[in-house]
Amino acid sequence: MTHFNLTAIIIRERVCWAVNRLKKTPLYEEHLKLKAKMVEFHGWLLPLQYSGILAEHNAVRNAAGLFDVSHMGEISVKGEGSEASLQYILTNDISAMAPGRALYSPMCYPDGGIVDDLLVYKLDEESYMLVVNAANVERDRQWLLLHASGAKIEDISDRYAQLALQGPNSLEILQRLTPQPVNEIGFFRFKSNVSIGSASALLSRTGYTGEDGFEIYLDAAEAPTLWQRLLDAGSSLGLVPAGLGARDTLRFEACLPLYGNELSEKVTPLEAGLDRFVKFNKDFIGKEALWAQKEGGVRRRIAGLELLDPGVPRQGYEVRADGKAVGVVTSGSFAPYLKKYLALALLNSDFSREGQKLLVSIRGKEHRATVVPTPFYRRSGKV
Repeated sequence: MTHFNLTAIIIRERVCWAVNRLKKTPLYEEHLKLKAKMVEFHGWLLPLQYSGILAEHNAVRNAAGLFDVSHMGEISVKGEGSEASLQYILTNDISAMAPGRALYSPMCYPDGGIVDDLLVYKLDEESYMLVVNAANVERDRQWLLLHASGAKIEDISDRYAQLALQGPNSLEILQRLTPQPVNEIGFFRFKSNVSIGSASALLSRTGYTGEDGFEIYLDAAEAPTLWQRLLDAGSSLGLVPAGLGARDTLRFEACLPLYGNELSEKVTPLEAGLDRFVKFNKDFIGKEALWAQKEGGVRRRIAGLELLDPGVPRQGYEVRADGKAVGVVTSGSFAPYLKKYLALALLNSDFSREGQKLLVSIRGKEHRATVVPTPFYRRSGKV
């Protein structure tokens, strides 16, 4: 055996070992059948794209896309103390939630930095399901265990697969597979035990694309069959499978924050522009620090940038004005639907006003940019 062949075998075995260590969703084999390009994402092996990011992005904007988001975490919070615990742990106010409602909230450290951002589903008066970011599941669980009182905290992520059906045709596609009148489910509302095809699911009118759509939580074993049935039902309405790449460009155009980019333990909800999800009429972890920041003036903010010179502004690129650094790009891309080079950036507040002229340093070259309103994209019509 030559040295070259031995080296190739070693490399192949190392790649196989690395791939086998990664978590796979219940739909892994379906992605392989569709010849998806698979990538590592926070310890998971997930589809980046099928037909291409641009095609999948525009399909969601114009028709519909089906995403496998089973890597997201689910944490159960149950018991007599569940509402009081979540009311104290989360910045948003859950006291008025009725069963069947969903709510978005940051979860903060005492200094106001963000532990995670999540969705809260109220299942009944003493039972909630939190949907958290894949990279933060264990950290979130530990934080909840530390601060919850009289509530049982359990990571139930392995029980669920999660599909996201997004786009203007999503309602019509879904209706082909269920007797449930899905148009009656309002935005940030959900129904449990909905029959979809042969599966029973929690059906939520939520999403992460800026479009109307649904997120479907179901038993992991039922996911492959429902995945295929949805693709079959939606084929005549333009439905395509869509991967992580399009999910990121879609959420970016709609200016939906991403943990690790716009949000982190070093960024507060007020700096991230999430003021409406921080309720100072109640007590919560981080309230004192956030109130002091609010009263003293928020010194930096997430703002939108449009580049006047073509170039992709990546996360971490410096933003400059008057010969000095005034911020940093948190997310940037060519926006496929809007056909513009755009960025979200954490800027010194004095430089975050609409119309402000700035420079973004891209690979050592300064590109002209201006602060523009967010979100970059807003769909027409209402749910």
